[in-house]
Amino acid sequence: MSHSESGTGVRQAQKQQSRRALLDAGLRLLEQQNLSGLGVREVTRAAGMSPAGFYRHFPDLSALGVVLVEESLANLHGMIRAALAEQGGQGDPEALIDRAVEVVAAHVREHRAYVRFLARERHGGVREVREAIAAELRRFADEVAEALALQPVSEGWPAGEVRMLAELYVDLLVMTATAFLEVGPQGEAELARTARTRLRLISVGRRHWREG
Repeated sequence: MSHSESGTGVRQAQKQQSRRALLDAGLRLLEQQNLSGLGVREVTRAAGMSPAGFYRHFPDLSALGVVLVEESLANLHGMIRAALAEQGGQGDPEALIDRAVEVVAAHVREHRAYVRFLARERHGGVREVREAIAAELRRFADEVAEALALQPVSEGWPAGEVRMLAELYVDLLVMTATAFLEVGPQGEAELARTARTRLRLISVGRRHWREG
């Protein structure tokens, strides 16, 4: 490797490190406030950088917020996809419900700051971030709809109705994730039971929907 290539690699690593520091600082600060009330100086001070350094990575705070949205949901997407793959198209819907609630609880325990950020900004004052969250949740619902369509109970369902069912599941999982933020370890078991019951009510309705 030449000196110029080595220098380029170091600069790229430093750039990524600085970008990560800004994202982490922003996420920490957003645990206590909305993005619309946050300032660039506040973020750069928390990251140990100058305000000018911020603009080498993001055009504005909205752009930083959009990246945090992508990071917030990427991990949950992966975990839910894995749960769906475990059960497969022929899997037991009841087992899938249990697994989905376990996945959401684990996600909240490991990524509380991200979940709090999503809960706060989903209906917050920054349009770009609201739209990014809505787009990610639509993509999430698309993935769930694909899995639901493979299950035998969905046979004969129009694609639009499967998609609406997926949205019901996703909305309830997001609501459950937000609720997990507000309960301590003692309350997690009861909340998980409530979430499973709500999901099963949807599942029961699903089984009888086409008969109505």
